[in-house]
Amino acid sequence: MPERVLALEGVHNFRDCGGYPVAGGGRMRRGVTWRSGQHHGATDADLVQIEALGLTHVFDLRTSVERARRSCRRPQGFAGTVFFAEDPQRLSAPHLAAAQTTRQRTPDSMRESLTRNYGTIGFRPELQGLIRQYLAAVAQGEGASLINCMAGKDRTGFAVAMLHEALGVHRDDILEDYLLTNTAGDVEARIASGAATIVEITGETDPAVIRVLMGVEPEYLQTAWAAIEERYGSVEAYMEQELGVDAALKERLRAALVEG
Repeated sequence: MPERVLALEGVHNFRDCGGYPVAGGGRMRRGVTWRSGQHHGATDADLVQIEALGLTHVFDLRTSVERARRSCRRPQGFAGTVFFAEDPQRLSAPHLAAAQTTRQRTPDSMRESLTRNYGTIGFRPELQGLIRQYLAAVAQGEGASLINCMAGKDRTGFAVAMLHEALGVHRDDILEDYLLTNTAGDVEARIASGAATIVEITGETDPAVIRVLMGVEPEYLQTAWAAIEERYGSVEAYMEQELGVDAALKERLRAALVEG
C-alpha cells in the first residue's frame, strides 16, 4: 500500500487507482488514475509532488458551496483541464448529509444514515454526469487523471468503483481499494481535517461519531450495488444506460489503462 499512496502533508487519501488485475487478463496501469480528497490544504511541497504526476484532467465532484468554502490549490502554471459536477438539490457530501439527518447522533445511527445515502448515491444526476465525463476522458488515454471530492471516500469511492467495474476488476479488489480510505496515509490527520468541516457545518464534536463519518464500511458500497441491481437488473446495465459504458468504451478504457 505505501507504493499506492502518495504521502502528502495537506491533501489526504491521495492514491493510485491502478495495479489491479482485470477480467480477460492484464492489469491496470499504475500512475495513470488517481483519487483523493480536496486540495484546499495542499502545502507547497504537496504541489511539487502533484505537479510531477502530469495530470491532464481533474474531476472535482464537490458542489459549488464546497468549492467556495475550501477552494483547491493547484501547482503554479497548472495546465490540466478541471471538470466540475453540477450542483445537486442537496448541497452536502454524503458524510455531511448523514450527520445532519438526526439530532441523536451515535456511531450506529451514522452508519445507518450513511448506508441509506449509499442506497441512492448511484442515482444522483450530477454524479452520473461527471462520472460519464470522467470515464470518457480517461478512455482517451491522453495522460494521468485525478478524481476527488471533499474527503475522497464516498462520491469518489463510488466513481472509482464504476471505473473498476467497467474494466472488469474483481469485486473483492474493488472493495479493497474502497476500504483503503480507512488506512491510507496519515489517518489521524485525515480525520482531523474532516472533523473541522463537520464541526463547522453540523456542530458535531463526538470523536466516535466523527470517526464513523470519516470512514467507510463494506456495507456502504454493497448497498449501492444492491440498489443499482434492483433498479437496473445489473451494474453493467446501469453503467451502459447512465454512464455510457458500452462495448466500445470498454475497449477504449482497456486500451488506455490495461497492460500485460
